[in-house]
This record gives sequence, C-alpha cells and structure tokens, in this order.
Amino acid sequence: MRRDIRQVEKFELLGLFFLQWLPLSIWFVPLSAMLDAHGLQSIKAYAFATSAVAAFVSPLIFGAMADRHASPVRVLRGLCVATAVAMSLSAWSIQRGWPPGVVLALIQLQAFCSSPTTSISTSIVFSRLTNSQREFGPIRATATFGFMCGCWLVSALHADASALAGFVGALAWLALAAFTFLVPAVSPPESSGHVTWRERLGWDALRLLKNRDHRVVFIAAALYNIPLAAFFPFTPAHLHQLGFQRTAAWMSLGQVTEVIAMVALARLFTRWRLKWIFVAGLTFGLARFAACAAGGKLGLLVGVTLHGFSYTLFFITAQIYLDERMDAAWRTRAQALFALMTSGVGNLIGYLGMGWWFGACTAGSDTRWPQFWIGVMGVVAVVQLYFMTAYRGTGHGLKAANQSALEKPIPAQPDQR
Repeated sequence: MRRDIRQVEKFELLGLFFLQWLPLSIWFVPLSAMLDAHGLQSIKAYAFATSAVAAFVSPLIFGAMADRHASPVRVLRGLCVATAVAMSLSAWSIQRGWPPGVVLALIQLQAFCSSPTTSISTSIVFSRLTNSQREFGPIRATATFGFMCGCWLVSALHADASALAGFVGALAWLALAAFTFLVPAVSPPESSGHVTWRERLGWDALRLLKNRDHRVVFIAAALYNIPLAAFFPFTPAHLHQLGFQRTAAWMSLGQVTEVIAMVALARLFTRWRLKWIFVAGLTFGLARFAACAAGGKLGLLVGVTLHGFSYTLFFITAQIYLDERMDAAWRTRAQALFALMTSGVGNLIGYLGMGWWFGACTAGSDTRWPQFWIGVMGVVAVVQLYFMTAYRGTGHGLKAANQSALEKPIPAQPDQR
C-alpha cells in the first residue's frame, strides 16, 4: 500500500515539473523571432532582461512566503494564474502593435509573476524526495521533456514568430494552476516568532553566502549564466541565417541531451567527486561554443545539442547540492537565492552584455558568428578557471544523508553551527 502511495506521489511530481516547464518554452523560445517579426527589435535585449530584473525581487519574496507563511503549493497556484493573465496581455500588445514601451512593461509584469515559479516547484519536489541524488534527475528530466514539447508545439502551430505562442503559453499556465489542486500541500515550518521586514523580503537568505563552498557555487552559477544568456536570443537567428526553418523545434535538440544527462546523474554522484561533475558541465560549455564557432550547419547543431550536458551537469547538480546541504527551513530560500544569482545577476549581465557583444560583431545585416561565439567561449573559460581554483569541496559526491559530519547545514537560528 505504501508503495502504491509512493508511485501516485511520484506521478504527481512528474506532472508538476512537466507542466511547469511547458509554458516557459512556449513563450521564451520563440520570443526573439516574435519580436523581430513585429518590428520590436529595439527592445529585444531588454525583453529578455525582464526575467533577470524580476529575479532580483520575486523569487526571494515568494520564497520567504513559502518558507514561513503559506503552503508553497498555494503560492505557486496564485502565481500561475497571474502569469497567465500577464502573458495574455503581453501577447495581445505584441499582436496589436502597441508602443514598444507598453509591450516591454507588460513583458516585465509577466516576468515578475513567473520568475518565482521554478524555484518554488523545485522546492516542492525536493520536499517529497527521500533520496534526491537518485530520484531528482529522472524527475527533473520530465521538466526537460515538457520544455521540448513546448518547442514542438510552437513549431507545430507555426507560431515560431507569432504572438499565438503567448496565448498558448497562457493556457498552459492555467493548466498548471489547475494541476496544483492534485498536489498535496506542503506546510511551511512553524514560525519562530517575530519576522523582520528583511526576513519577509527574503534577504536573510544572503547569509548562505558566508559558507565558502556555497558562495563559490552561487557565484560560479551566476557567472556561467552570462555566456549561456547568448543561447536563446541569438542561436535561433544563427539557425535561421543558415537556412533552418522551425527553429524552435531544432532548439529542442539541447533538451534531448539534457534528459540523458539527468538520467545519468545518479550514477555520476556515486562515481565522481562533486567538483568534477561541476567541471564537466563547464567543459561541455566550452565544447558547445567551440562547435558553434566552427561554423556551418553541423557545427551549430552540435553546439545546440551539447547544451543539455553543459546545463544539467552544472545547474541541476547545483540544485541537488543546495537541497542536501541546507536545513529544510531554508531550502525554498536557498533555491530562490540560486534563482536570483542565475536568472537575476547572471542573466541581466548576460542578456545586456551578450547583446552588446552581438552588436560589436555585427555590421549591418552581416554578423561575424565565429568571432561572436569565440568571445562567448572565452567567458566560459574564465568561469571554469575561477571554479576550479576557488571550490574546495568536502569529499566524494554529496552523500549528505549518511555523511552529515562532512558539512553541517545552515540552521534556521542566527548563530552558525
């Protein structure tokens, strides 16, 4: 009987992650082409940066709410409905040719609503796992499959450059909101007393940076997101220039290797030191941009395909690291701080910086793609050098369940253990 309950719960988590990532790809992947097709090229870099701006505020605030005041499931449900409304308005404004400033403001509103959802859903899933090293990878692979399905759906509807993608994405957000009624509520820990405004805003999560290895992981993740920010805005343009159609579907090649890497994570955790799993992700990042710089259709497709390995081995490993190294009362805020550092700091610098670098490599309609991708690769090399020299680690893998003496988690009380 217990096994049957566990299987039902597993399917609930699989469904949650699938529906969480489906609307993200439906909106995010075709956004670049959508803005180009409606004469909004001037705001493209800023439109992608809206998610970064939102990540500075939303994840920590709603993460703190989910940790202290309300069930994360209820918080997620409300955010899904708000995101659906904001995304519909954004798509409507693009379709109707509203002024660029108004379009950008609505996209920013949508970003404020959607930004906290991934960290909250991740914390919900982690709270239900008994062995995150073994279980999280395959479950997280379902999120990647959802992302792929979103790409395929966009291309199947011929919405690769259409505002229709926004309306379809809004329906997907409503589907996720409805699905949360099937997910058991996760009660927040009991309040320990008076909560300060700093705690309500989630800024107490910055205490996690006091630990050296935590700090290195957070900073390296933020820095690694800078070159990765070139992937979605500029790869579709390069694919289109080389003659590819249905660019959203071609971009899903990266999610195929993402699934493979996630399934392999459990085995890697038992065989490799944690540090070398992180380094492997960075190495794949170097290889992917080197392939893009090599030029030609094959080189670019290889680069797109390697995205899954470079993303999973670093960022998904980092999420598992945070779950196993943090006290339960801090996990949602830890994931929220991770979202701030990656989607906020990393993406904001990345979208604006890579946008500037793209402009520097472009003269008229002619883009020097090898030069552009080599510059992006150089940033990855710097991040890899920083991580390898700064991260110390505590042993082979995480194994926090039976090696808690390696490193005690950050406690909920002000004094460190």
